[in-house]
Amino acid sequence: MRDGGRLAAAIEVLSDVELRHRPVRLALKAWGEGARYAGAKDRAWVSGLVLDVLRRRRSLGWRMGDESPRAAALAALRVLWGWPLERIADTAAEAPHGPGALTEAERAALQAPRPLDEAPAPVRGDYPDWLDASLQRVFGDARAEALAALAERAPVDLRVNTLKTDPERALKALAPLHARPAGVLATAVRMDAPDPTARGGAVETIPAFSKGWFEVQDLGSQIAAAAAGDVRGKQVLDLCAGGGGKTLALAAAMANTGQIYAYDSDARRLADTIRRGDRAGVRNLQVRSPVNPDPLKGLEARMDVVFIDAPCTGSGSWRRHPDTKWRLTPEALARRTADQDAVLDAGAGFVKPGGRIIYVTCSILPEEDEDRVAAFLARRPGFAVRPAPAPAELADRLTPEGLLRLSPLSAGTDGFFVAVLEKTS
Repeated sequence: MRDGGRLAAAIEVLSDVELRHRPVRLALKAWGEGARYAGAKDRAWVSGLVLDVLRRRRSLGWRMGDESPRAAALAALRVLWGWPLERIADTAAEAPHGPGALTEAERAALQAPRPLDEAPAPVRGDYPDWLDASLQRVFGDARAEALAALAERAPVDLRVNTLKTDPERALKALAPLHARPAGVLATAVRMDAPDPTARGGAVETIPAFSKGWFEVQDLGSQIAAAAAGDVRGKQVLDLCAGGGGKTLALAAAMANTGQIYAYDSDARRLADTIRRGDRAGVRNLQVRSPVNPDPLKGLEARMDVVFIDAPCTGSGSWRRHPDTKWRLTPEALARRTADQDAVLDAGAGFVKPGGRIIYVTCSILPEEDEDRVAAFLARRPGFAVRPAPAPAELADRLTPEGLLRLSPLSAGTDGFFVAVLEKTS
């Protein structure tokens, strides 16, 4: 495909996402199924432009004075990809597959894009207006800057599995992908965000991956798992285990001592946990599936740690899944907060006296974070907040109450929230 056809395809996908409210993954898949002629580089190019536009949809529209998918795609080429005006004009006018010649208004806007200085915070930060009050509670006057950081392309982070290897050997194995230490945690490895027009290096192609030497896991997620503290020899319940990423991180920290139980209300999400655990060399894992009757029987009031990676809006991962921020609604947020209250109450029943709940969300919204902790403590006076264990580099990320909040701007991670709740009676 030539660039004109690629640009037209990206506009087509963006229109599908906007008009049909379809997840971008499905919109790209539908386009790909109808474009069998498109090669791997073509698909990477189209996907890269689509995701970049979705990350910065509002600011791109502001710069063009036009919020259409076409205008945003053209602006992304100029503002984000650094294309000269004439290259954009030639690409758009490419026959027969380009999206059509630039209008005079488009040419003028691309020649001198409207500056963002006077734009309101939701435009500068690329988020929906209805979230502005919530984000002001968290980030104050820096909310536009914090959310703009959440609209950048994300790096690829890996967790070195200490059950199988050490960071030095893992970095040698990952040398073809130009990996480097991520900092903060000794077991965290990072690769820069790939160029949007190119296919990123596939971690799965490294032979050591099949040996279980490392797992793909954002640094923020790794820090959240580390907030469980010293778990060697402990009884640990991962109550919302999902695909098992944090389960495996906890198991590695336990060094195959004690016992870790993995449960999720959706049995399908647990399907790969045993396979991944075997590959990682985990020997102290029990998967408790909801397909069995009373799957958590016998664990009541016995756990040293109940780890709750709560269902949430995923607002902390908007740089990886940018379409989700435009589909989020107040009603969906309300449903999530109800889910979070329910899972916290459920988790409380498994904690023994002196044990801890580690409450984690991949969210930057206070309704899912501080508000849920406050509501839980009001219902459960037998629990108290304890300062979340945090690496020295992140000590200033703790709130006065001892809650840990991470974001791309403050910590170079996805957005995460961690609260440690100890059962005092």
